[in-house]
Amino acid sequence: MKKIIRIIVILVLTAFALLTLFLSSSVIFDWFGIREREGNYVLVVVWANFISSLLYLLSVYGIIKQKSWAIKPLVISAIVLFIAGILFYFHINSGGIHETKTIGALTFRTIITLLFISLTYLTTIKWKQS
Repeated sequence: MKKIIRIIVILVLTAFALLTLFLSSSVIFDWFGIREREGNYVLVVVWANFISSLLYLLSVYGIIKQKSWAIKPLVISAIVLFIAGILFYFHINSGGIHETKTIGALTFRTIITLLFISLTYLTTIKWKQS
């Protein structure tokens, strides 16, 4: 059962990381005209997503290798997302233009990252000790 959960975490986190990497880099580098379709994006949130995608991939590598440090990139990602959330809050309150969907998306990504932290803890640290 432990191995199955670990494999599921690896697959889902990899897919989430690659999707995030594609979408955030598409906005940053304006690939495939995605930047225009995103509307009023907030660059700090896009960069936070981009950084998080790289950290997710690093964590996947650590999970595959069953390293106890695999949780650290996810914790850093959560911190990056929290900081982006604070900066986004100030952006909104100062009258900055944004898409309302960004609030939900940033909240969702932060919660998912916290879930991945928990699952990574279970699959790389807690189960390694037992």
